[in-house]
Amino acid sequence: MKIKAIITGATGMVGEGVLHEALSHSEVESVLVIGRKPCGVSHPKLTEIIHADFYDISPILGQISGYNACYFCLGVSSVGMKEAEYFKLTHTLTLNFAEKLSSVNPEMIFCYISGSSTDSTEKGKTMWARVKGKTENDLIKLPFKAVFNFRPAFMLPTKGLKNTLVYYKYISWMYPLGHRIFPNYFSTLRELGLAMINTSIKGYSKSILEVKDILVMSK
Repeated sequence: MKIKAIITGATGMVGEGVLHEALSHSEVESVLVIGRKPCGVSHPKLTEIIHADFYDISPILGQISGYNACYFCLGVSSVGMKEAEYFKLTHTLTLNFAEKLSSVNPEMIFCYISGSSTDSTEKGKTMWARVKGKTENDLIKLPFKAVFNFRPAFMLPTKGLKNTLVYYKYISWMYPLGHRIFPNYFSTLRELGLAMINTSIKGYSKSILEVKDILVMSK
């Protein structure tokens, strides 16, 4: 199956890395990036829509039909945020976007970037983990062909990309040792991108992919 993918968050580290893998992947036919500002990438496969309000994508629905995969990489850090604000920027935004997307692309595979230690019970003490857990749970209920929630932990950045988070530039040296000692918590950004693409092509036996699953599906 040839992939026609929508990608969000392409101006962030994860989204840029996933976009990089999608544009170079032989099974990805075309990519539509939806963002609030240009992603700064030019490629024959790439089309871009600049849209300011991710809480309401109704104005662009006519331009986003006919795609069979979405790699939703848009997200914010919970550091310094109250739960209500983080919920709006994480759950409300994502579900509003996904609900509209499913209405025009019911055969789509939706891949969501979550995070390691996300709380599927929605009842734990950690605020961000509860919110991410509810987001995962509610996405699965939407009428997509399938929804896959990816839970990366430490990711080794892809060399040459411009949106690498600053702290990764200082701790990347940890990757070789960490990967050997804690293989279920260390992957590369390239492996995450490949896992998302391969899962949208082949499917997977679980809707939640931890790091060990990401490594399997990156092959």
